[in-house]
Amino acid sequence: MLLDLWKAFLVGGAICAIGQILIDHTKLTPARILTAFVVSGVILSAVGLYQPLLDFAGAGASVPLTGFGHLLAEGVRKAITDDGMIGILTGGMTAASAGITAALGAGLVAAIVFKKRAKA
Repeated sequence: MLLDLWKAFLVGGAICAIGQILIDHTKLTPARILTAFVVSGVILSAVGLYQPLLDFAGAGASVPLTGFGHLLAEGVRKAITDDGMIGILTGGMTAASAGITAALGAGLVAAIVFKKRAKA
C-alpha cells in the first residue's frame, strides 16, 4: 500500500510540477494550460500511453486533468463500440457525468454556505 501511495504521489506531483513550470516560464494563461492538460490526456489515451500510466500510478494519474481527458476519450471509445457513431457525441459526457455532477453540487453547496465578498 505504501508503494502505491508513493507512486501516486510521484506521478501526480510530476504532473502538477509540469503545470507550475508552464505557469512560471511561459506566457500561457491558466485556462490554456488546463485545456492543454485535458487534451494531452485525450492524446495519450488515444495512442495507448495513458492506461499504463494509470495502472502504475492509480489516483496520481486519474485525479489531475490529464485523467479527465483520458476518461473522456475512454468514454467515447466505449460508446462508439456500443452505440456506433452517436457515441462520439454521448460517450464523453456519459463517462464523466458523475464527476461533473459532483463538481456542480460542491459548487452549489459552497455558494450557499459562503457569503460573497467584495474584491479588495
